[in-house]
Amino acid sequence: MEINASNAGVAHGGLVSTDEIRILICYILHTIKQPVPAQQLSELLHYEGIANYFEVSSAFAALDDNGLIIKNENDSELYEITPKGSDVAVTLKTSVPLTVREKAYSLAVRMLSRIKYAKETKIDIKPLDVGYSIKCAIVEGDLELMAVSLFVPDEAQAQSIKERFINDPTIIYSGVIEILTDTTLN
Repeated sequence: MEINASNAGVAHGGLVSTDEIRILICYILHTIKQPVPAQQLSELLHYEGIANYFEVSSAFAALDDNGLIIKNENDSELYEITPKGSDVAVTLKTSVPLTVREKAYSLAVRMLSRIKYAKETKIDIKPLDVGYSIKCAIVEGDLELMAVSLFVPDEAQAQSIKERFINDPTIIYSGVIEILTDTTLN
């Protein structure tokens, strides 16, 4: 396989072949079975050292041009696999090392979960005279299921709380419910 991709920012063991990058994208879209945002996936694969950002972005465009993936009809930032792309993913997946496929799949699943959680949360950070106020809420449509307001001493801590909350608000919600309904704490 010809090595024709830039390896800038790619970790040892990452992909340096344009063909492998294209196959990996098809594999991810085929196995996840839902549309993914090209830019976020490109950034994620780059930051994790799997492939160069520009090569991944270019691979998305080439796959789209060749009819292996298409833009989602409801959101042009999202791409989904075509039957032709699924055939490529199934047929050529072993061209990409298993460890790379597994890592990329796991990253994509976490990315999609985070996108979903971000839509289900509302976070408001306000600077105060001293410190910051942060309100984290879990919402479903117009219904606020739970909200927590906190005072924190600095913006860095507020941002850290925001990130942890968005990562999995269901854990926080379940934990609060468990603590508030635990009769053994009396």
